[in-house]
Amino acid sequence: MDIVGIKLSETLQGRGCPVCRAMEKFEEDEIATILYEHVTDPGVRTKFRESMGLCTRHAWKTLEVALGNPLLGPLGVSIIYEDVLGVYLRGEREKAECFLCELVREKERTLVEALADRLDELLPEYSSSPAILCRRHYDMLVEKLKDRPDLIKKLEEVQTKKLRELDARLKAFIDTYDYRSTRKPTEEETRSLEEAVEFLRSRPVVISAERKNRRGRGWHLGLK
Repeated sequence: MDIVGIKLSETLQGRGCPVCRAMEKFEEDEIATILYEHVTDPGVRTKFRESMGLCTRHAWKTLEVALGNPLLGPLGVSIIYEDVLGVYLRGEREKAECFLCELVREKERTLVEALADRLDELLPEYSSSPAILCRRHYDMLVEKLKDRPDLIKKLEEVQTKKLRELDARLKAFIDTYDYRSTRKPTEEETRSLEEAVEFLRSRPVVISAERKNRRGRGWHLGLK
């Protein structure tokens, strides 16, 4: 298995959708890299100005990452937003899509493609792992596999089994609230609610990937 396959294999070891979780890590890493190394970079500053400080989600996510990391703190993000505020006061307005949305969308595409290319090797791992592909990324993966109906069938069997097990855990969790119940929910039963929401609606990072890109692939920092 190549290095990409090994990385994908690692994402399958956790709970939840492996594509969503990998996108979240990529997003946080990109934000941290910007705040560590590119606060004064002219190209980065231009991109912040063009989208008036990024989209709503990424504006708050950038602030969250900055304030949640003592090695970063508020200075870098303050410099960025003072610059953007100055641009607004000079009469300029939003001109472009949030460039972090573009990066996240591109990462999502490459992750799904890489998973599709290696699914023959990775399907047994996925089958035995606690991971469950969310509805969006399962559908994207099936679309990439449209020339492999045999593999789609195997994936569908694995996915259906996982979802039936999730449904059973969620029902068991609900049953513990019956006044006749004498037991507390297990950790897996308690976790089933979050997993069900994640399967149906994906992780919040997917909001960025779902935005329509009317400007082509756009600009890339080239940080990864």
